[in-house]
Amino acid sequence: MFDLFQTLGERSAGRASAMADIDCPVGRRKFHGGIGSLDLLRGLRDSRQTRRPLSLSVHLPSRLRLASCSTLASVCRCGEIEGYLQRLTYEMGLVGCHLGAGRRVEQFCLTGGTPVIAHLQKLMSDLRKRFDFCEYDSGDHSIEVDLHHTDWSTMGLIRDQGFTHVSIGVPDIGADSELSVDCYQNPAPIHSLIDAARTFGFRSINIDLGYGHAWQTPHSFALKLATLIELEPDRLHVFDYACAPYRYRSKNAGPAAAFSSRADKEAMRRICCEQLIGAGYHYIGLGQFVRADDDLAVAQEHGRLHRNCQGFTRHGCCDHVGFGLSAVTQIEHLYVQNTDDLLHYCQQLDAGQLPVCRGWRCEAQDQVSATVIEQLSCDLELDIPAIETRFGVVFREHFAPAWPLLEALHDKGLIELSSRFIGILPAGRLNVDAICNLFDPELDDAGPRSFEKLNPS
Repeated sequence: MFDLFQTLGERSAGRASAMADIDCPVGRRKFHGGIGSLDLLRGLRDSRQTRRPLSLSVHLPSRLRLASCSTLASVCRCGEIEGYLQRLTYEMGLVGCHLGAGRRVEQFCLTGGTPVIAHLQKLMSDLRKRFDFCEYDSGDHSIEVDLHHTDWSTMGLIRDQGFTHVSIGVPDIGADSELSVDCYQNPAPIHSLIDAARTFGFRSINIDLGYGHAWQTPHSFALKLATLIELEPDRLHVFDYACAPYRYRSKNAGPAAAFSSRADKEAMRRICCEQLIGAGYHYIGLGQFVRADDDLAVAQEHGRLHRNCQGFTRHGCCDHVGFGLSAVTQIEHLYVQNTDDLLHYCQQLDAGQLPVCRGWRCEAQDQVSATVIEQLSCDLELDIPAIETRFGVVFREHFAPAWPLLEALHDKGLIELSSRFIGILPAGRLNVDAICNLFDPELDDAGPRSFEKLNPS
């Protein structure tokens, strides 16, 4: 059984800043304070000239509102979230005036958990005044919701705002001491939300499931995964709590943040692979499993799958613009990130400045690796002469450290390899992340790479 997740990623997890989302396909070590708001403004103006379609993300952290404030409240008097929304609206105005009016939005993602519906309605109204959102069939509009702060009424009102995809997070016992193991294993709350999403016409439903906390065992993880598979979600995103997406990172240090042993983690990965593949799910990469008829699986089959700051997408050639705390913007080869400090975020916008704290410009050397990784992870094959012609490199020399490992993978029957072509074979699909990591120059600094790291069992 091969390791479906980034085994090399465990070694490289420490290189990512705690404020950055791991879905962004750029190593955070390269981000630095030399990139600022002026760089972003130039990027926005370039985007305005090219008029490429947009991919937008907005971070609306539910943690800023009081726990007593219902998502269905007509008025929410939580000072922090109200103040944040005012600044968020101002940021959208600042950025929007440089992007130009009426820009087409093909992909939109609202992160941070279930919002107060009144806030959501105002936010979407403000966004639609500035941008042209695609309709149901052609656009992908997704939202993250919290299991215990969302009900049927909330799901219906969210769908009314044009959202087509919903991502439901499985609560973490380690982050919520009031949640018992019995509560964690109970499938009824998730079942109810999945029924609601299907009734209201969401196009796809994703479940986020973390593994690797000390309170989990391979047996408890297997039980939970089995109950989720029975609910037949369209997608499951399975991640290691040691390098979790931003919304699942614990703010507390101590026993609750302790992780499972390496042996238990590997057992959970094997269980995940066996159960999901056995149930007919396809592994796309980055911990994402999808049903065979899902949009992402269909896009990959037809060579139309892409990766951006939101992970895998069927929308390529978009400029990605992020709003809110810690949001990432990517325009061509420029990456810019907002501050994750609420006070600093508000102060910058109150002073009429964009809340940028750092960024990175992808230079020619890194563009080669980024292109190879995206094409191989999305298409599962790579045209080597096309890369050499585009970037003026000799592929085998440029990736000399990786070539012996590629030959070993070829001998194992995991990839097809020649001087002109790399293809990931069915036997190697579960190792796609680790195979792509061979082309990541950042991992060169982590020490010598061995084939055994790709295949630990």
